[in-house]
Amino acid sequence: MIVLSKLADLFEDLAKRHRLLPWLIAYVLLLPLPFVLAGLFNEYLIDLVNRICLFILLAVGLNIVKGFCGQVTVGHIGLYAIGAVTSAVLSLEPGGFGGALGFGWPVWLSIPTAVLVTAFAGLIIGLPSVRLQGAYLALATLGLGESVRIFIAVTPALGSSTGLMMIPAPSVGSFTLDSFTSYYYIVMTAALLGIYFSFSILRSATGRAFQAIREDTTAAAVNGINVIQYKLLAFVFSAVYAGLAGALFAHMQPGYLHHNNFTVIEMVTLLLMVVLGGIGNVWGGVIGAIVVAIAYDQTKDLVFYFMDRPIVIQPLVFGLSMVLLVMFMPRGIGGWIEDFQRNRRFIRRSEERLSGSTRNT
Repeated sequence: MIVLSKLADLFEDLAKRHRLLPWLIAYVLLLPLPFVLAGLFNEYLIDLVNRICLFILLAVGLNIVKGFCGQVTVGHIGLYAIGAVTSAVLSLEPGGFGGALGFGWPVWLSIPTAVLVTAFAGLIIGLPSVRLQGAYLALATLGLGESVRIFIAVTPALGSSTGLMMIPAPSVGSFTLDSFTSYYYIVMTAALLGIYFSFSILRSATGRAFQAIREDTTAAAVNGINVIQYKLLAFVFSAVYAGLAGALFAHMQPGYLHHNNFTVIEMVTLLLMVVLGGIGNVWGGVIGAIVVAIAYDQTKDLVFYFMDRPIVIQPLVFGLSMVLLVMFMPRGIGGWIEDFQRNRRFIRRSEERLSGSTRNT
């Protein structure tokens, strides 16, 4: 906790000199990470880091609509699926495997198009938030998210039961970014930019309007905030993050998508990241994404046998973790960090006042 607090203080001190300085330093420090992992461990960890970067994008995006604006959504994984499938279909060659759609677009064109399509889908999914709240909104968004997965599963043009195969990787000239190491620089850059823009939204007038709606919708409306507009805007911002994460996931090796990549289990995992990190806390969401992604990877093969039949226990572990977190750590890791920093600042200011009064006497 002390290390995290000191890093946060260092980040703030660097930002006072120039707001982009800490981000540039962080980017430079992250550049050699895949070579360090490959040299000390193996290339599989590079793939895990790539997936963590995508989880960070998803968690930070979900935090905008859930943490900043206070909307209870459980359909974020559906937006992730829309971004992934849209980018894959646009970039696949026509007449692909199993009758899947294909338009043969360049990858660098299909990714931003998929983000725009997902943003529009986020606007549609956000419409129930105008009249629904709490558990009703959660059920509505859950139904919409699961409907997307089922639609993909029953549509041969979108891969159906076989999935979408041979999705092309991005390329720069004659160089194809089809290795874990080369793809790391795409997803790491996207994750870092996503965190930066999340902070920018939070500190802007739009972010303050989101927080006002989260605290009290009626009071926000009385003070001149267009509640409907900002609720929809929060869903659109969140959808942009999900669409970008999905599009990048589609083109990551091995270039294969299946509707089972977008199940309720993935949605619960994403919610666990946000809750563990701290709802409304950007850095907490990042920490939650890293911790849960590693735990998800390490527990995916855990099984026990009952009457000679294997039972996967990962859903039980993650579901129980969610219940315990809500009960005993409702503010998550981010809440702990905020409390610790607040106490440190209070102690520091108290010491400065005492030392000042001592000099005066």
